[in-house]
Amino acid sequence: MATIKEDAYKIIQSSIKRVLPDSAVKRALAGQTFQGEVIVIAIGKAAWNMANAAAEILGERIKEGIVLTKYEHSQGDIKGFCILEAAHPLPDENTIVGTAKIIEAVSNLSPMDTVIFLVSGGGSALFEKPAGNLKLDDFLQITDQLLKCGADIVEINTIRKHLSAVKGGKFATLCAPANVYTIALSDILGDRPDSIASGPTCADFSTSAEAFAIVEKYGLKLTDEMKKELCIETPKEVVNNTMLITGSVKELCLAAAEEAKHLGYNPLILSTFVDCEAKEAGRLLASMGKTIQKDGFPLKPPCVIICGGETIVRITGKGKGGRNQELALSAAASIVGMENIAVCAVGSDGTDGPTDAAGGLVDGHTKEILDQKGISIDAILAENDSNKALALADALVMTGPTGTNVNDLYFLLCK
Repeated sequence: MATIKEDAYKIIQSSIKRVLPDSAVKRALAGQTFQGEVIVIAIGKAAWNMANAAAEILGERIKEGIVLTKYEHSQGDIKGFCILEAAHPLPDENTIVGTAKIIEAVSNLSPMDTVIFLVSGGGSALFEKPAGNLKLDDFLQITDQLLKCGADIVEINTIRKHLSAVKGGKFATLCAPANVYTIALSDILGDRPDSIASGPTCADFSTSAEAFAIVEKYGLKLTDEMKKELCIETPKEVVNNTMLITGSVKELCLAAAEEAKHLGYNPLILSTFVDCEAKEAGRLLASMGKTIQKDGFPLKPPCVIICGGETIVRITGKGKGGRNQELALSAAASIVGMENIAVCAVGSDGTDGPTDAAGGLVDGHTKEILDQKGISIDAILAENDSNKALALADALVMTGPTGTNVNDLYFLLCK
């Protein structure tokens, strides 16, 4: 009989496999006829897989293709494509260089031409040209503040769109008069089009007033040049773009439920909109495990409680970790000593924060292992050093880059 952790890994692998973008991109392009020249641009953590699928369908129809993805997320050459890599979650010089190449590729097109724009999570950081007189350092400064203050992804993208020359519908303007066909893999709760990769080809629903409200809410420090750019409204109408959203965290959770049922667990999808602090989400899942084991409510074991979303982390220390590792470690403190229970949190892209781990998988023995090593979970969480603790407890989930990105998967297993 498989252990509870072995079952957890089967759920992880099966659910991620189900949301790989390859088949979705092929379905979106199959039977499509494009007049004039076809330029394919792919940005984000899943850019390589999406571009490779487009190349298989369109072949020689592609005049030029560019992939801009995260370091170590490329899987080799694609015929007809230039493969570029840059930093995430903070942009670097290669971000600027790669974006410039993309802008050059879509310049001087005709109304008969088409830009096929393949978008996935991570695109906000990977695809960037600062607006006006802003520099890369300005973006690094404001993005660092946003990531540390606990702002959610919609708030972060609202600021990014107003400080960027390619976000919030501005890239569609750069492609004009050519038509744009956007195929997006959603990593945004609710699949809001203008927030996926900060909506480079979509009309932007956010306003300058909302951007300044976010600045005030979190006490962000802006230069005069940043304030000047925030005052300029983003495009509220884009007429040359057609958009198709091909994947979401809902599909990820449904796939996890299906695999869990196959393994003999009774599944319950609790929410696909989890957006609270990571530590709180971990404690909630742990508390549900206690209720299930004590009262058999809301399900009797064997069962699995499944959630999806994107939690936030408020940075108070200088450690290394990510939201999924922090969630798992927090849960470990609450299920200590309990048998036949596990809590797992993984990023569908395979990389959690600035680490090479996808997340964490803990059980009732994780805290005991750390206690024996003299490691305090509370101290580790205060220092945001979850990667270190989970590594010492052999509780990291390592998948490598998966080729997809549809938010995070959290689940509680009870046998």
